[in-house]
Amino acid sequence: MSRAIGMIEFKTTPSGVAAADIMVKTAQVELLEAQTVCPGKYIALIAGDLSAVKAAVEAGSGAYPEQYIDSFVLGNPHESIFSALYGTADVAGVNALGLLETYDVSSIIVAADIAAKTAIVDLIEVRIAKGMCGKSFLVLTGEVSACEAAIGKAKESVAESGMYLDSVVIAHPDEQICRSIM
Repeated sequence: MSRAIGMIEFKTTPSGVAAADIMVKTAQVELLEAQTVCPGKYIALIAGDLSAVKAAVEAGSGAYPEQYIDSFVLGNPHESIFSALYGTADVAGVNALGLLETYDVSSIIVAADIAAKTAIVDLIEVRIAKGMCGKSFLVLTGEVSACEAAIGKAKESVAESGMYLDSVVIAHPDEQICRSIM
């Protein structure tokens, strides 16, 4: 059995809370995070065995179709996603910075997983719709070519869903920029 994470994202809090309740009642999953994010959307992030997460996300995402925004299931997510989500990433040095911004929460977490698995990069932060009017972004570091490859692949995945907003790779960012990000 594989370890997996999954998320649902809804336009409204009541539908989101009800869908999250359906998720945890459908399968044996752990509710990692459930909260309202900007601009009043609701997200629920779960973990468990891959089959349980798939079943729970399918049940939750189909419960209130008129309020549903997006969802995902990731089997074997990259271990750095959690420290980047919770602001505990420990990054020693910065050679280049890669940033990518999306219109929603679900797509940025999938993009972060893809980026981290594409090249040797360190995720610094994955900001999910808090104080950003529903948008989300990721910040990563590594060698310039690794950042370009990671951001390029993540951009492709987000563009497929129509949630891509902007991205950039900055070679050798100024120390002041690094301090403001980290």
